Amino acid sequence: MSTNVLTTIGEQKKLLPPLLAASLEASTTSPSRTSPALPTAAGSATIAKSLEIKGEVICSDWLYIDGKVEGAISLPGGRVTVSRDAQVAANISAREVVVLGKVRGNIDASDRVEIRSESSLIGDVITQRISIGYGAFFKGSMEISKSARRVDGRKP
Repeated sequence: MSTNVLTTIGEQKKLLPPLLAASLEASTTSPSRTSPALPTAAGSATIAKSLEIKGEVICSDWLYIDGKVEGAISLPGGRVTVSRDAQVAANISAREVVVLGKVRGNIDASDRVEIRSESSLIGDVITQRISIGYGAFFKGSMEISKSARRVDGRKP
């Protein structure tokens, strides 16, 4: 089993499989038109499809999850996007949460939550705004409130 490598791309830090990290490192020293294009927005982070994280994930701006996460995810002023292929078993605390895949855990979003078509969420939601797409699965309680309150009961 190989260990993923923490690689810096622009201002982003990404955990990538060793072969991809080596490929990206080579492409930054000798750019070519065939090298893979990855998003390079400042402050963003991606959990790759081949990555599984158990524990607490803390990020400051934007997080895209394509792999598996178990534990807790915290982005106080940021946005969490759970991709269609992602599997998340974690409580999520962020400004915005977009669910395209599967989430099992509570969501505390100070602004909004989107549960898109074909996705599933099993857990409680506290937010100011919510959108549930046609065909999405949701099981849990929902609290819509102008004054945000965290899922764990503490005030933000």
